[in-house]
Amino acid sequence: MAIVSVSSARKSSGAKISNAVLLLLAACFLLPLAWLLTASVNADATYELTAPVLTLGNFSAIMNAQQTFIPLLNSFILAVGSATVTVVAAVLAAYPLSRYQMRFKRPFMYTVLFGTCLPITAIMVPVYSLFVQLNLLDSLGGTILFMGATFLPIAIWMTKNFMDSVPISLEEAAWIDGASSMKALYYVVLPLMRPGLAVVFIFVFLEGWGNFFVPFILLFAADKQPASVSIFRFFDEYGGVAYGELAAFSILYSLPVIVLYILSRAMGGSFALSGAMKG
Repeated sequence: MAIVSVSSARKSSGAKISNAVLLLLAACFLLPLAWLLTASVNADATYELTAPVLTLGNFSAIMNAQQTFIPLLNSFILAVGSATVTVVAAVLAAYPLSRYQMRFKRPFMYTVLFGTCLPITAIMVPVYSLFVQLNLLDSLGGTILFMGATFLPIAIWMTKNFMDSVPISLEEAAWIDGASSMKALYYVVLPLMRPGLAVVFIFVFLEGWGNFFVPFILLFAADKQPASVSIFRFFDEYGGVAYGELAAFSILYSLPVIVLYILSRAMGGSFALSGAMKG
């Protein structure tokens, strides 16, 4: 009985320590969020968490095209464009890796894996030089292509894993009916892995939406900069910060991410293979 009581006491103390650590971690996330929500409706917002003097003036102050709507639109264009380019290229690259046995398949996959670990700062100098030579600086299209290329390695890995889950027997049935490999991919494989493609698209979209470094280096004009870069407009040259407007802008900037998170949770992660095969 003594041994059992000692063991129970140890488990109880361990549970209390774990709960205390979890509460501390939760506070680290909740306190900045509380400041963001209160500062956005506080007429006298500072960097400190204080009781707000309620007002909607911070939101009305940023509701204009130059400060909010154009940067958010640029962010949307960059994120959607890079996600679309990445998903299309990842599907075309993952298909032979998933379906065919190739001599250099393993080294190629290791190269792709290495690409996921390569820091973007390590390649920005040659990329900037290349953009100068190709006259692509301050170009949304060129920035979209480069951002799509930077997300491609991890997208190939994710897409291949999703594609491996689609039975090849379904494609073989389409081949027997006279379909080519591309038709089987388009009409058989892709419809069955739509949830997986949605996961890849959302992942790349979020990465592009929050990307600061690449647009900061490659885009110069104020009307082409995304929200992640234009957020600097709330800081003046003398060190002052419009905390209330910054908090309101941050909330608007976070809304698409929250919506995508809710959609991804509602969508789930299983493939639509029910009824495709018997047994």
